[in-house]
Amino acid sequence: MKKIVAGFILVFIAFSINAQTSGPEVETKSGVVEGVTKGDVSSFKGIPFAAPPVGEFRWRPPQPVKPWQGVRDAKEYGPNCAQGGWGTAPGTIAEGSSEDCLYLNLWTPAAFKRGDKMPVMVWLHGGGFTGGSGSGPENYGDQFTDKDVILVTINYRLGRLGHFAFPALSKEHPEEAKGSYAFMDQIAALEWVQDNIAAFGGDPNNVTIFGFSAGGVSVHALLTIPDAKGLFHKAIGESSGGRDGVLTGRPIRKENADPLYPVSAETIGINFAKKHGIEGTGAAALAKLRALSVEEIVDGGQETDGQGGPRTYSGPILDGKFVVETSESAYNTGSQAKVPLMIGNCSAEIGGGFVSNSTTKEELFSSFGDLEEEAKAAFDPEGNKEFAEVQTKFNTDWVWGEPARFTARAFVASGQPAYVYHFGYVPPAMRERARYGAGHGSEVSFVFGTLNSRWGATEATPEEEKLAKIMNAYWTNFAKTGNPNGEGLPVWPLYNTKNEKILDIDLDAKVLGKPDPRKARLDAVEKAFKFRDKVQTRGGI
Repeated sequence: MKKIVAGFILVFIAFSINAQTSGPEVETKSGVVEGVTKGDVSSFKGIPFAAPPVGEFRWRPPQPVKPWQGVRDAKEYGPNCAQGGWGTAPGTIAEGSSEDCLYLNLWTPAAFKRGDKMPVMVWLHGGGFTGGSGSGPENYGDQFTDKDVILVTINYRLGRLGHFAFPALSKEHPEEAKGSYAFMDQIAALEWVQDNIAAFGGDPNNVTIFGFSAGGVSVHALLTIPDAKGLFHKAIGESSGGRDGVLTGRPIRKENADPLYPVSAETIGINFAKKHGIEGTGAAALAKLRALSVEEIVDGGQETDGQGGPRTYSGPILDGKFVVETSESAYNTGSQAKVPLMIGNCSAEIGGGFVSNSTTKEELFSSFGDLEEEAKAAFDPEGNKEFAEVQTKFNTDWVWGEPARFTARAFVASGQPAYVYHFGYVPPAMRERARYGAGHGSEVSFVFGTLNSRWGATEATPEEEKLAKIMNAYWTNFAKTGNPNGEGLPVWPLYNTKNEKILDIDLDAKVLGKPDPRKARLDAVEKAFKFRDKVQTRGGI
C-alpha cells in the first residue's frame, strides 16, 4: 500500500511539474512554438524569423526558415547577433552572441486568441549598428501587454556582418539585394509579423515600428526603402536624427560621391580584406572572406586598421537598388511612407567632440561662418556657459534635435500627423554627473516601464513611476490610433509649422505641451546645414 501511495505521489509531482513548465502553444507558418505564461502575460522568445545567415549565406539576404516538426521551445532568448563589446577578450565575441542570431521575441496578453486584432509594436534596438540586441532587460513587454498591445523585439546583423560591400560580392547573385543586410533582416522580421502575428492575437494591419539610436536610424531607413512599404503603419523615432551625416548611407562604389562619406563601401571592404592578408577583389578573395571566422569578422569591434588607419567598417550603405536614397533626400521630396510619425530626443544626448573637432567655444562658433553671431546668441546668450555644455547642446541639436524637427515638418508637408517630444528628466541622484540634461537613451526605460534596468539605476521614485506610466501610455495610444493623447494625460499638441508645439518633459518630470524652447538653437543649426561638411568632421563614419 505504501508503494502505491508513494508511486501516486511521484506521478502527481511529475504531473504538477509538467503542468507548471508547459505553456501556451501557437502554430506559426514554420511550426508550433511553446511559450510561457506568467500572470497576465504570455511571452515567446527565440523564434527564428530567417535561416541562420552563416556559411554561404554570410552577406546574403535573409533566407526562409526551415519548417520544424513537433513543438519548438520558445521560453528562452536566442543568441544575440555577433558583436564585440566591453569586457570582451581579444579574438573573441561577446558571450551569448553568435552569427546564428536572426530571432525575435514577443509578449502578448495571456488571454490572447487568434482574431483579437491587437495593435503590434516592433522594437528596433540601438547600439550604433555594432552592438545591442532585442533581449535586453530594459526591453521587456509587460507594460505593453497591460495596454492590450503586443510587443515584438528583434535581432538584426551587426557590424561587418550587417553592413558590408566588396566588388565580388556586388557581382554575385545579381538578382539579390546588396549592402545593408541589417535592414534586410528588419524587413524579414516585419514580414514574419505580417504572416504570423494574427495567431498571437495581433493585427497585421496595425503595426508600429519604433527604435532608439541606430534603431531610430533604422526607422528612417524603413520609411524610405521600397521593400518595406506596407509592412508597418506608424513610426516612432527616438534619438533617430533624420538628416544625412550620421549612419545614414554611404555610397557603395563611388569615391567622393558624398562629402560626408568620401570613401565608398566597396573600398572599405577591400581595406578589411587587406587587413587579413586577402588580396584581389574577385570570387577567390570573397571565398576567403567567407572562410574567416566570425571572431575575425567582428575583429573586436575595430572600425579601422589600427589607430588612424584605413577604414574597415562602412556602416549603412546606399546601394541604389535596395536602399535607393537617404531619408533626408526622401523627406525633401515627400517620397517617404505616408504614415503617422512620433519623433524626439533627449536634452543632452552626448558630449565631447562627437560632431566637431573644436576645442573652445570660439572655435565652435566660428565654424558657423556668417552665422557665428546667431549661433552665439542661441547657444550662449550671456556668454557665460561652459564649453562642455555648449558642445553637448550643439551635438544634441545637430545630430538629433534639428533633424527631428526637419523630419516632422516633412511629414506635416506630406499631410501626415506628427508629434514631437523633448525628454529632459534626470534622476536627482544623477544630476551631478549628467549636469547638462538627459543623456542618450534616457527615455527608453520610461517608455518600457523598466526603471530598475536603467544605467546607474536607483530605486524608482513614485514620481518616476508616474512618468513611466505616462510615457508608456503615450506610446501605446499612438500605436492604437496614431494619436498619443488619452484620458488623464497632459495634452500632447499635434505638431504644425505655425506654432511648432512639442511635448516637453523637463528636468523635474513636468510634462507639458508648449512651443519648442530650443527654437533659436535649432534655427541656427538648420541654417548651418548648408555647409555641414565643414562643421561636421566626426560622426559620419
